Amino acid sequence: MNRTKNWIKRFTMTCLFLLALSVTVQSITGIDFPSFIKKIFQLESHAAASQLAQETPPPLEEAFDWSKYPKTTVIATGYTAGYESTGKNESHPEYGITYSGVKVKRDLYSTVAADLSVFPIGTILFIPEYGYGVVADKGGAIKGNKVDLYYETVEDVYTNWGKREVDVYIIEQGNGKLTEAQLQALNENKSMQVFRQQYISSERK
Repeated sequence: MNRTKNWIKRFTMTCLFLLALSVTVQSITGIDFPSFIKKIFQLESHAAASQLAQETPPPLEEAFDWSKYPKTTVIATGYTAGYESTGKNESHPEYGITYSGVKVKRDLYSTVAADLSVFPIGTILFIPEYGYGVVADKGGAIKGNKVDLYYETVEDVYTNWGKREVDVYIIEQGNGKLTEAQLQALNENKSMQVFRQQYISSERK
């Protein structure tokens, strides 16, 4: 009981001391001490918000001038490595392996399937709202200006894409080859890491 009383007494004395100090500072300097503290807090909050804004990169769609790249309109659909898209189960020895030999991947640079007479293996496309797609696969039903965009689950396909007509930008024409090392190098390019989470974080939560 006595300890509680002593603590309350000390707390009250501390508050009175701080109040007296603020009044003294205000009378000597003419500064409205409470307003001064509030203003400092507001400035620090504004600085913190500005720093956070600087650390958050704009979407890729706004970060670069895509008009300098050739553009073409395609019908883009989403697909998975599963039976519903490929007819293969996880027990299949070629499950998740593309025509190029690399494993399917959803990342900043994802694997996509296309008509190889239109977009050869290794072609890099930029697909707005999807990210970069690297042609790594083909499909019997993919003819002409059609592209299949890889997603990890059927839910991701329907939630994030579905099927739509979209303008894609041809960043680099492929030479018919693509390796795991090349795909990894694209995704681990240091200058592009600030954009990477925009395309993988929401689908891996």
